[in-house]
Amino acid sequence: MTDTLRFNPPGTWPQAGRPYNHGVVPGDGRVLYMTGQVAWDAEGKVVGPGNCEIQVRKSFENVRNILAAVGGTLEDIVSMTIVFVNRDDLPTIQKARAEFLRPETGPASIMFQAAGLIVPELVVELIPVAVIPLDRFKEPAA
Repeated sequence: MTDTLRFNPPGTWPQAGRPYNHGVVPGDGRVLYMTGQVAWDAEGKVVGPGNCEIQVRKSFENVRNILAAVGGTLEDIVSMTIVFVNRDDLPTIQKARAEFLRPETGPASIMFQAAGLIVPELVVELIPVAVIPLDRFKEPAA
C-alpha cells in the first residue's frame, strides 16, 4: 500500500529488522476486519494438531486467501494480533512472521499468550486488520 504511513519514531525500541512498525496510518481504501484465523482447512479440520509451525503457516495462508478474495495482499495488513498458547512457540511464530511479512510493510502488532483457544488442538491464532487500496479492491464472491 503506497499511501500507508508506517513509522518508528525516535525514542521507541528498535525494530531490529522485525516485521512490525510502531505506528501505521492507513491510506485510502476499504477496511477488512477478519475473523481470527487458525489452522483449519476448507473442511473445518485442524491442520497440524498441536504443531505451532504447521499451524502458524496455515493461519497465514488462510489470511492470504481472504485478502486475495478482495484484491489484497499481506502488505495491506495494518494491524495484527497474534494469540498463542505455548510461550516456547514464540521463536517459531516470529520466524513465520518474518517469512510472511516484511519489516518495511509490517503492521502494528501485538502478541499475547492465552490459556487455550477454541479447540484444544489449536495453538496459535492470527487476528489481522487490512486496508485494501481502492484501485485494487474487488467485491468478494459470495
